[in-house]
Amino acid sequence: MAAALTGVVAYLFPAPFLAPLGAYLVQAEEPVRCDCLFVLGGDSRGQRIMRAAELYRAGMAGRAFVSGPEGNYGFTEDQLAIPFARKNGAADVPFEGLPNKAKSTESEAREAGPRLKAEGCRSVLVVTSDFHTRRAGRILRREWPDLQVRMAAAPTADYDAARWWKDRNYQKTFFFEWTKTVADWIGL
Repeated sequence: MAAALTGVVAYLFPAPFLAPLGAYLVQAEEPVRCDCLFVLGGDSRGQRIMRAAELYRAGMAGRAFVSGPEGNYGFTEDQLAIPFARKNGAADVPFEGLPNKAKSTESEAREAGPRLKAEGCRSVLVVTSDFHTRRAGRILRREWPDLQVRMAAAPTADYDAARWWKDRNYQKTFFFEWTKTVADWIGL
């Protein structure tokens, strides 16, 4: 009886039950000055690189690197993202591309970490989509134990933690990010 009543209440008033699940994925920190900014790949709308431009202009780092996983039509993501940023008001930000062959956040970390260290970065302000901050932060701290990692959230058009169950795109983002989070927990 209690389970049925809980189910009815959750159905009628989903926010108190579902919003915390959506909010769990977001674990961003207050941006502080670091040696460099690093924009994770995986954003086809430019939200991450534009957030990085804001942070660069706010003096959060002296250098800004953009990950460039191989992608569409023979271009790496940095080859598309940097011109996009310049075209959309960030021509003043000296973004530097880091082309790579990464297929996941973990492989991206493995490729980018040594390159960031070689560039003199000891502290990194990582910019990624808000829903990706918790999992990416966990992976990057594990892969970069000798770098200080802070996570900065870029807003996304594909997710709203407070109402993810009300929109099909939000639902897909929630599902895939939670699937990847659980996979990371169990070592897949």
